[in-house]
Amino acid sequence: MRLTFLGAAGTVTGSKFLVEEDGYRVLIDCGLFQGPKAVRRLNWERFPLDPAEIDAVVLTHAHIDHTGYLPRLVQLGFDGDVLGTPPTCDLAEILIEDSAEIQEEDARYHNARGTSRHRPAEPLYTVRDAKRAQRMLRARDVAEPFDVGPFRARYTPAGHILGACSVRLEAGGRSIQFSGDVGRPTAPLMAEPEPCGDADWIVMESTYGDRLHPDHDPVEVLTDVVRRTVERDGVLLIPAFAVGRSQAFVYYLDKIFDREPSLRVPVYVDSPMATDVTKLYLRYPSYHRLSQAECADVCRSATFIRRADESKELNRKRGPFVVISSSGMLTGGRILHHLRVHGGDERNTILMGGYQAPGTRGRALLDGAERVKIHGKERTIRAEIAQVSGLSAHGDQEHLLEWLGGTERAPEHVFLVHGEPDAANVLAHEIRDAFDYRVRVPRRLDSVSLD
Repeated sequence: MRLTFLGAAGTVTGSKFLVEEDGYRVLIDCGLFQGPKAVRRLNWERFPLDPAEIDAVVLTHAHIDHTGYLPRLVQLGFDGDVLGTPPTCDLAEILIEDSAEIQEEDARYHNARGTSRHRPAEPLYTVRDAKRAQRMLRARDVAEPFDVGPFRARYTPAGHILGACSVRLEAGGRSIQFSGDVGRPTAPLMAEPEPCGDADWIVMESTYGDRLHPDHDPVEVLTDVVRRTVERDGVLLIPAFAVGRSQAFVYYLDKIFDREPSLRVPVYVDSPMATDVTKLYLRYPSYHRLSQAECADVCRSATFIRRADESKELNRKRGPFVVISSSGMLTGGRILHHLRVHGGDERNTILMGGYQAPGTRGRALLDGAERVKIHGKERTIRAEIAQVSGLSAHGDQEHLLEWLGGTERAPEHVFLVHGEPDAANVLAHEIRDAFDYRVRVPRRLDSVSLD
């Protein structure tokens, strides 16, 4: 058995791990590199092997840094099955098509403005490529072993997002476990991740390997923000990612309104993708903590908006009300229209509910910027800028150690991936100290024989 780290080694994104056995090649995850330009350029590099020689892809979950390279792989010649849990397959179908639309829109933008060094600028892949990849998705249930060539595979729940799992491969009496992204045991929507279990080799994420989540209740912070905004008859704008974060905000707001009915105001989820994703929570109640009745009740607490004319109508309404809309870092999407209209009014609030990368509007506002460019024009922002932390779907260092502690025997090696170098190296030290396991932080394109 051979393992090669094609992505998410030395960086958080681009998860791709190639496992080979008896000439059969399976790729665990197939994600886009995201973040700084130097990292994104890796998506355009020559793929390290002929994609036509890959027999299958097994997905841990649907986030775009784990699935977003699938259309490119198909474009380059891959023609095998793509396996995932039922929610993962449904989510991936939504996300990779949206990613393809963004790729095409970016190319059109650069061609119209002549801002690319390529003439013409081409998308990394197209909607047609995404639709071909969608047809390759094959659902496999949690805890029911399935065959992938010579491998016997099994999923175990990892928390994180809907359908997310760790995956174990076994062949020739040897086994390797891929953590995927490990969720938080106390997450309000996702079930607690199952412990690692025994395996000869473990490939483990390390995103939050060097830190602990804040020891405070995000609902209390959110309640204070809602109260201040409602008392000003203002509009609360919440930029939020469509998968996981938008649904969490709807859940939190519903609980706040139940506890303090005087604060109840209309909540609008202005995102076609978030609307589609939320429906999957109703379809797959066994993959999250809420009962079908609870899930339906939470969903009824918000108005989900798909059409552009309905979105525009929100900008003619008077507060107080809440708008949850993509994107989570104010880099694009409908939230920018709401920011343009409501950002200049000091009665309103813009609430950041997640990490804001350098260079994004969200980061600029958190850093105190009073003017940001929206749709080509500088806009003055007078709204209150607030932040609530502790909403990450990733487990922190303590949770990762707890997950790994589910093993009853020492693995031959633990490989730490999907983290920045500092986070991975700190977690490696903690694992050696806690368990005395052999730990390695691989680099991209490292390849090891698992014999």
